[in-house]
Amino acid sequence: MKIAITGGSGFIGRLLAEECVRIGHEVRVLSRDRKLAINGTTTFYGDLLNLDCDFSAFVKDVDVLYHCAGEVVNKSLMHDVHITGSSRLIEFAKSKVKLWVQLSSVGAYGNPQQQLITESTLEAPVNIYEITKTTFDNVVKTSGIPFVIIRPSNVFGLSMKNRSLFQLINVIEKGLFFYIGRSGSIVNYIDVSDVVKAMVICGYNKNAIGNTYVLSQNITIEKMVEAFRKTLKLNGKVRRFPKLIIQITVLLFGEIPKFPLNRNRVNALTGRRYYNSEKIVEELDFKFGAPLETQLKSMLINDKK
Repeated sequence: MKIAITGGSGFIGRLLAEECVRIGHEVRVLSRDRKLAINGTTTFYGDLLNLDCDFSAFVKDVDVLYHCAGEVVNKSLMHDVHITGSSRLIEFAKSKVKLWVQLSSVGAYGNPQQQLITESTLEAPVNIYEITKTTFDNVVKTSGIPFVIIRPSNVFGLSMKNRSLFQLINVIEKGLFFYIGRSGSIVNYIDVSDVVKAMVICGYNKNAIGNTYVLSQNITIEKMVEAFRKTLKLNGKVRRFPKLIIQITVLLFGEIPKFPLNRNRVNALTGRRYYNSEKIVEELDFKFGAPLETQLKSMLINDKK
């Protein structure tokens, strides 16, 4: 098949391109990086922010277009990348691309503290990243191009640019981590290899067309922390503090530069929402590579090599 991938220099896009080459597809990669070179692919230089950019050659006769491009840092660019630029690309893709696979985010469902979230949960994005990504998801749905939308939770892997998980591991290793509030809080992650696997499946399985899929595994914060501690061979107990005390502390000192906690981090460490991936498992026979605990420990072991 002829495969086109946007965001080819990104964390997920590059690994997806390499996998598509490995299984024998003809792969085109769109990137702003003129130096990008992925073995077995043809690189097209293009920028979604450039209103004069012509994407005709990139999308011509494409079987599957994987739209992985996105802006995760600069908030002022998110609307232009996720909506304006991506909408231009979809206009070029009409009548030329047989299937559009959209890499989105579970952020489309907002940030409830306690809730089981499935594909039928009402969309309630909160921040500019979530709002712009969700808005474009709906552009995809009404474009007339056959589509699949994949919404992963927190994607992790050794080459990820977002270092928040490694920062947490560093805090644990230094003995500075503590639990907040009552036990049983849930954290949601997905290994990048599983994201790539799911995207490939959605590209060829006709049952996926027209569907949205949540992609995530979950684990209690206690189980995750202990998995890291055992891997690091740490002894002793982890302290626990009442949530109210931590919330007051954050309220008083959270605006201080480099203060280790803020409201979002407290919510992340005390939340009880989890994302259900039964739909992609049942409809597409998708299988996770390993339990989340195993994948997290494996990432830490490889990082320490």
